[in-house]
Amino acid sequence: MKKGEPTASTVPAADEPTVLVIDDDPLARGALSSLFRSVGLSVRTFASATELLEHPLPTVPSCLVLDVRLPRLSGFDLQAELSRLGLKIPIIFITGHGDIPMSVKAMKAGAVDFLTKPFRDQEMLDAVTRALERDLKHRREEQSNLDIQARFQSLTPRERQIMALVTAGLMNKEVAFRIGITEMTVKIHRGHVMRKMGTKSLADLVLIAENLGIRGQEQ
Repeated sequence: MKKGEPTASTVPAADEPTVLVIDDDPLARGALSSLFRSVGLSVRTFASATELLEHPLPTVPSCLVLDVRLPRLSGFDLQAELSRLGLKIPIIFITGHGDIPMSVKAMKAGAVDFLTKPFRDQEMLDAVTRALERDLKHRREEQSNLDIQARFQSLTPRERQIMALVTAGLMNKEVAFRIGITEMTVKIHRGHVMRKMGTKSLADLVLIAENLGIRGQEQ
């Protein structure tokens, strides 16, 4: 291993974007590690895919720079295994023996990029930037979905029922008639729903109901 090269046990600082490098060539690992650290990125390196699987993935925006040809478990095998485990992390494949069918296979399976050695430093940095941006966007969307689910769970059964009906386009008086309560009570519950879901307009509430799959579905 190249002197000064971060190892798999290197722990990135909190919220620091992290690049995971998997390559069985210590010189390649060292060169990539130095490149990424030169632009302020945290780096963790692994000599094999199986070594990576022994460690938890970072909880910060991250990506894999993954050699296609690895001992025991290939880069494509690792990509498939991560997918099977439901572990979503953007992958940039690197190889010294690439061809068009191989790159097509990688991209169809969700890879961000496929770079053939030798590649330019800027080419790699651009690919990593795209991968980290994709992962950051995915993490933000996941957190937003979790927040929405938590807000929805905070609604009472009656509030969920009214949310489903008003987002389906029913007027307050129609909702009142449908479930057998007064129009004023519907207005009160509707106000509670808007506040708890953190929405300022019916249009926003409709979008949330669509995402939750409850629009028009009485709870």
